[in-house]
Amino acid sequence: MSKTLFLAAAALAALAAPAMAQDVAITNAKLVIGDGAAPVEGGTVVVRGGKVVAAGRGVAVPAGVQVVDAAGRYVTPGIFAGFTRLGIVEVDGVSVTNDAGTENSPFNAALDVSPAVNPRATPIAINRADGVTRAVVAPEVGRGSVFAGQGAVIDTRSDFHAVARPRAFQFMEYGESGARAGGGSRAGAIALLHNTFAEVRAYVRNPASFSDRGKDVLLTRADAEALAPVVQGKVPLLVHVERASDILVLLQLKRETPGLKLVLVGATEGWTVAKDIAAAGVPVIASPLNDLPASFEQLAATQSNIGRLKAAGVLVGVGTINDDEARQARLEKQYAGNLVALTRVPGATGLDWNAAFAAISSKPAEALGLGEAFGSLRPGRAGDVVVWDGDPLEIGSAPVRLYVDGIEQSLTSRQTRLRDRYWKPEEGALPKAYQR
Repeated sequence: MSKTLFLAAAALAALAAPAMAQDVAITNAKLVIGDGAAPVEGGTVVVRGGKVVAAGRGVAVPAGVQVVDAAGRYVTPGIFAGFTRLGIVEVDGVSVTNDAGTENSPFNAALDVSPAVNPRATPIAINRADGVTRAVVAPEVGRGSVFAGQGAVIDTRSDFHAVARPRAFQFMEYGESGARAGGGSRAGAIALLHNTFAEVRAYVRNPASFSDRGKDVLLTRADAEALAPVVQGKVPLLVHVERASDILVLLQLKRETPGLKLVLVGATEGWTVAKDIAAAGVPVIASPLNDLPASFEQLAATQSNIGRLKAAGVLVGVGTINDDEARQARLEKQYAGNLVALTRVPGATGLDWNAAFAAISSKPAEALGLGEAFGSLRPGRAGDVVVWDGDPLEIGSAPVRLYVDGIEQSLTSRQTRLRDRYWKPEEGALPKAYQR
């Protein structure tokens, strides 16, 4: 084996092996816990064995722990991107690089994105360099069913172990997209949904009854098996829905299905039925920039949606469905900053700084029932910590250090390497940077 091939093989082997977590204390920080509380000046966060063990003012640094002086900078939990397709789509125009959905599979709900996640996908490093440490990754619906399949929560570590929580939720479409997938109308979609839930209950009562079913039935055994924990309330059901009347239909479905862990995604018109959503105890992963009616189910679009939902008592986080979600989860920090700016616009409703940062950290994790594991710097949570060079909700700010599971990560990406390569054009062995 040549030296070049040997070094390449060694590098791949290093990526394949999980890195060891570091014990680190970041001191002298403007510390943001991420739970909606105000930043703590002169704070310290201690991470040991990949988990946060303490965070706040006056926290003692254990002996033998590496100390990083934040020099008064913002230190926060990593961004928990509430809805993405990171790692399963590389190039939209090249179908072989798109594993988000299927066209001819006999399965729908049984599809699992976890094996399709590519930790080396270019957007993952780009988003990591902008502070994203965790992301919800959802499939797309195919044909013949409102169910898209089982989504995952991934981390953005620079190794081959991206999937943090496989099969973390089931994703489905309702509204206009669900109508197309469910036969051409909302009536067809809700009939399909009710029938599916009835068949799943039958499967739970007698799994053997599904053993000889063929691929042409309405619900395959594999799909029934995947939906059983949803109907039983063990796995969240994330539903993309925009129109207010469609949201009310889904809230009725929750009332008819005790224990269903329903999470609304998108919810452009959610503010118009915010009291109903809050009364049902249903969390929302909302799109923050839907301020114009891009479709007939978004006629009541307003950037005040998230602020009004929160004011009504809804647990609401930020996601980026249908917003270049395969690449640009990193824009969430800018969107959160926009929500803060809305508080200064007469007649608009936004979020204060503390709530806005929580909307891109702890709140999406809580919406999926993962708040005890991710999204904040409370003790016991994953050691996902970012040191910023400025206010993280300002568009020009960037991380200077970033840890995922207590492991410091590289902040380089394809973009930064291209920038450095062509920053100063000069003659040499590389292609010319500029040429008339």
